[in-house]
Amino acid sequence: MKTTAVLQVRAGSTRLPGKALRPLLGAPMLERELERVRRARRIDSLAVATSTLPDDDPIAALCGRLGVRCHRGSLHDVLDRVYAAVVHDAPSHVARLTGDCPLADPDLIDGIVDFCAAGGYDYASNTLEPTYPDGLDVEVMRIEALADAWREARLPSEREHVTPFLYKHPERFRLGSFRAAQDLSTLRWTVDEPEDFELVERIYRELYPGNAAFSTADILRLLDANPGLKTANTRHRRNEGYRKSVAGDASGSPLPGGRR
Repeated sequence: MKTTAVLQVRAGSTRLPGKALRPLLGAPMLERELERVRRARRIDSLAVATSTLPDDDPIAALCGRLGVRCHRGSLHDVLDRVYAAVVHDAPSHVARLTGDCPLADPDLIDGIVDFCAAGGYDYASNTLEPTYPDGLDVEVMRIEALADAWREARLPSEREHVTPFLYKHPERFRLGSFRAAQDLSTLRWTVDEPEDFELVERIYRELYPGNAAFSTADILRLLDANPGLKTANTRHRRNEGYRKSVAGDASGSPLPGGRR
């Protein structure tokens, strides 16, 4: 079994511009996330997939400084970008991550990789039935399933969000849902809004100096000791971007510069 992790990221963001490169305890937020992802033991190689826009030149430069392979492709056809970033590795499995999750859990990544392989799933994630905090999302899929999506997906939402073609066809693909022992889905640890970044920054300030490899359990203990932090940013809904993209499917408009 060979697994390539691909972390999709871009500098542009309507709600929090430049968030991937925003300083988080003296380093870009993306660097902090990569630091955590690199601790995953079931990942054989790692790539960042960003766009060809000049705005994303600093992301490519950061990857060069950190020694992380960077693939650049279409801004809107993210499925094409992600597939191109991993296909030449010839992996058996691909773990898809996003660049707005600086609290990524390497043990969780390993757990879902193992779960996908052991269950013989085409696609497995902790997002089909969310029980983990928003921001610990991990999707793992067989490279053949990703290739099927790359060849056949046509809806703009399926190209922009990479995996809907797989989990929308359970009659075709074997799907696995990875669940937490406790439902923590109301917690929001992703970074899309200023309040999200403020929470993550507080967590890093409290935990990182004493233990750079702080765990999800460490974060939960911090939140239990400071209950107000649990709801500091939870007014924002999970997967708002995907819902907007699906609404755009109804217009029948193809992706700008993408497939149809």
